[in-house]
Amino acid sequence: MSPHRPSSKYLPLAIVLALGLGLAGCGGDKADTTAKPAAPAGPTAEEVAAKQAAAQQAAALAALTPEELKKRGNEALREQRLYAPAGDNAMEYFIALRKKTEKPDASAESALIDLQPYAVIAAEQAIGREDFVEAERLRGLIESADAQAPALPRIADAIAKGKVAAANRVTEEAARAEQQAKAAEEAKTRAAEQAAAAAAAARTAAQPAAPAPQPAAPQPTRSEPPPQPVAAQPQPAAPQPTAAAPARPSGGLVPISTPQPAYPPEARRAGASGEVTVSFTVNTDGSVSDVELVSAKPRGVFDRSVQGAVRRWRFQPTDSAQTVTRTFTFRP
Repeated sequence: MSPHRPSSKYLPLAIVLALGLGLAGCGGDKADTTAKPAAPAGPTAEEVAAKQAAAQQAAALAALTPEELKKRGNEALREQRLYAPAGDNAMEYFIALRKKTEKPDASAESALIDLQPYAVIAAEQAIGREDFVEAERLRGLIESADAQAPALPRIADAIAKGKVAAANRVTEEAARAEQQAKAAEEAKTRAAEQAAAAAAAARTAAQPAAPAPQPAAPQPTRSEPPPQPVAAQPQPAAPQPTAAAPARPSGGLVPISTPQPAYPPEARRAGASGEVTVSFTVNTDGSVSDVELVSAKPRGVFDRSVQGAVRRWRFQPTDSAQTVTRTFTFRP
């Protein structure tokens, strides 16, 4: 078909035509350095539904007379339904008109030439937002209007690559979500193990020390005068194994229960040592409150164990509240 100058009623389309051709040309000049994507495994449910709808729309258009197709095509053109919605746009009406008539309608053919750049731009925009069903529908319109259109190979390749990229992204996101769930489960397990170890260490530290055996008094003999009774010196209690060695509270405080902080399992496995200083208030009823961290070397390793243990300390009631500072030393 020879080139045709657009009529006055298609003048708005001709004015914008240069913009559409420029955008299409820019897209074609770029070098394709990406690897050729693999072919999709098969049509999705959305694509199958779109093909079924397209078949129904084609049957409805085939039932119209040439006069009705031309009339509806011109109405869609005036109302700017150039290539959408599916089944009710100017391009589809004029393509159906071409199939109905032996001699091409000049005005319809001219309109199809003018409308192709708009369909190309719309197809590229649909690919950009990953609406591949709409992009494929527009590619089919362009191919039906002109099977030799230069933009067809580029659009088909972009649709195929876009589908592969979208599928890869979904796979990567699923794998990342699985890794995050696994990491959260492992962290939960470690926290439970640490809590169990801390509770076991607290129970061990709270057990009273066994009293040291007293030496037996010497028996008097007949040849020696009986010795004068002397007060037996109390033997020190055997030290309890603990991760920290706090000083005995002063200022008249009498401890009732002072469980020692547990040695964190991770620090023990790593052979880490450290020192933590805390201050706390002994209330008049003997309970402990306001446990604050003064210093910790290193920070974040033994802090929680010390603060948790000190909060459970109990003393005999006093006349007034007292603020106490204690330092705990950890050695592997």
